[in-house]
Amino acid sequence: MNRAEKAALQLQAVAVLRTLKETRTYDELADVTGLPAGDLNRYVNGHVLPGEERAEAVVSGVGRETLAAELRERVSFDEEGYVDNSRAVFDQPFLDLVAPVAAEHLEFERPDVVLTAATDGITLGAAMASHFDARVAYAKKSKETAVEEFVESRQRLASGIELTYYLPASAVDAGESVLVVDDLIRSGETQELLLDIVHQTGADVAGVFALIAVGDEGVDRARRHTDAPVGSLTQFDGE
Repeated sequence: MNRAEKAALQLQAVAVLRTLKETRTYDELADVTGLPAGDLNRYVNGHVLPGEERAEAVVSGVGRETLAAELRERVSFDEEGYVDNSRAVFDQPFLDLVAPVAAEHLEFERPDVVLTAATDGITLGAAMASHFDARVAYAKKSKETAVEEFVESRQRLASGIELTYYLPASAVDAGESVLVVDDLIRSGETQELLLDIVHQTGADVAGVFALIAVGDEGVDRARRHTDAPVGSLTQFDGE
């Protein structure tokens, strides 16, 4: 490992610790990481960087259960069952931790493109794309004025409302591998439209990943449209 790689690893380890510290005492953080509470205090407060061995242990040691518990602390539901996950999707350092854990847990192949839907999926899409060194693209519910050609997918919902997503045709090429991600999957309608866009481009689906799944309906619906891995970081019971 050269000097630049070591520095990047150390800074990533500090980012991990600062994120986990938001909902833990230093003693609790010590239980998670196996490192002394006093040393963790110095790392989190920027007094010193962890050594290479410790930094590697911190970055690789943050597992799915730890991040899922962290995510659940950041999510709330109102009386009608609507989800507020802004404390997660607005926290880019936290999402940067999610990407490698999601990749390892669901065993995604490295994609060429990470595709999501505007707007709440964009920050997660950016984190996943950065981890895989892939491009990020997002479909929108309206057309960009200067774009001449789009891939379009639409569906009439049970409520009678028509949902349409548009993706610039140049965003994905035939034969590329595409990972579909979103912050939330409930009914699976958005994911179904994104998967349809991928199929229209002639690209291959690497997988489908959501930060949060509410119930099983959306995940099951996505699985009916692809044989690629489908999953989420954490799941809540459907309302």
